[in-house]
Amino acid sequence: MASFLTLIFLVLSLSINAQTKKSTTNTDCCMMKEGKMMIMKNGKTMPMKKTMLMKNGTKCMVNGECIMRDGSKMQMKEGDCMEMSGKMCHEKTKKSKIKRKQSNRVKILKYC
Repeated sequence: MASFLTLIFLVLSLSINAQTKKSTTNTDCCMMKEGKMMIMKNGKTMPMKKTMLMKNGTKCMVNGECIMRDGSKMQMKEGDCMEMSGKMCHEKTKKSKIKRKQSNRVKILKYC
């Protein structure tokens, strides 16, 4: 009986850990904040120091200019955010997605 409970606890711990790792990779992005390009990696924000290449081929530069794979250009504005996939979003949208994921994680922990 004790080994069965230990096995269940181990499986639940691994699943919670897997969900935690998955959600941190989704928070990685570059964004325009207070007129400067910033990088958010694993929930930590730091200044952008060099041009970044996104998965879809978009290049984001330190000055906030983004060059798409087709050659078209756009300038990021305050609060604009680009995920590492190259998808544009807004900082407020990004924060609400993070909060929802964290609240789901809390619900799972309460269920255990």
